[in-house]
Amino acid sequence: MTINKIRLLEPTQPIKATGVFKGEASGFLLWNDLPYEKFYDVYTQLINNFWKPSSVSMIQDKKQWGELDEDIQDVFLDILSMIAGMDSLQTPTLVEILRYIKDPSAKAILANMAQQESIHNESYSYILASLLPVGKQKELFDRIKQHPQVIKRNQPIVDAYQKFVDEPSPQNLFEALIHSTNLEGIYFYSAFAFYYNLGRQNLMGGSATMISYIHRDEMVHFDFVGMLVQILMYEYPELNNEENVQFIYDTLAHAVELEKEWSEFMLEDIQGKADLDLDEFNEYIEYIANKRLRMLGLDNLYKEYAENPMPWIKTFDDESISLTKTDFFEQKSRTYSQVNTSNGFDEL
Repeated sequence: MTINKIRLLEPTQPIKATGVFKGEASGFLLWNDLPYEKFYDVYTQLINNFWKPSSVSMIQDKKQWGELDEDIQDVFLDILSMIAGMDSLQTPTLVEILRYIKDPSAKAILANMAQQESIHNESYSYILASLLPVGKQKELFDRIKQHPQVIKRNQPIVDAYQKFVDEPSPQNLFEALIHSTNLEGIYFYSAFAFYYNLGRQNLMGGSATMISYIHRDEMVHFDFVGMLVQILMYEYPELNNEENVQFIYDTLAHAVELEKEWSEFMLEDIQGKADLDLDEFNEYIEYIANKRLRMLGLDNLYKEYAENPMPWIKTFDDESISLTKTDFFEQKSRTYSQVNTSNGFDEL
């Protein structure tokens, strides 16, 4: 089964879309009449999150940069260029997905998400510009795009995205959305933690602040993608099967292993210098992975953590960063709950 790109306007169709991926819609957007009222809350949160990299002062970071251990500097730059490369995938991919969305409110949300991803990329360049000449920045990107560990981590995501672009179908869209959740909801978290770890030591505070803004945006992004996954299951019930549930578990477990492998590669040799504990980082990734599964209505894959295993990060964690964080997807079933207007997002 394939899915077709939307027409820009269908004036004979209803203003209120009868589906997000399927159904009919005129293309006209009336925020006061939506298939899922929660979409307006998501849109409003994205708008309220608006920020510019230039609003974050890097003066103190410039002063402290030369005082950092050279090994910590190297890790700082490698991680920053790595997440910049990964975020580069998101803007064009979100634009591709947008072409297959019927509901204009969901299209507006995805358009804002794509714009925010461009801001995230700008922010990484803004940090780099405060620390290195442009020639050194280019060398970083040339090296990171050929780095075997980076390629290994990125390839499953790149393949899933490209598969959807080349062969748009409900199944390929489902797989792309799951990989997007892993990218924004798992892969970035040990990277964020590295910068927060410096921030708690009163080091590179501008960079840690910038990361916290990106973190806040990403939480809205993967929450909304989680909504889209559940809606896709509802509109294409043939996708709501045990094979796809297992796909989520397998794909997420692979993402966790790749993230642990990356963290070990990047952080093992600087644990003492940077005052960080790699075991703590690995447990934190499992803790985050369990949260992502619960967001999708599935059971924990890893042991139950009574609390965040990285207690010092509480100042920067999801709940602290987002004052409007909700727990809509804290479900216990092993299969997706069907989402509709009677049991859906109005219950937040």
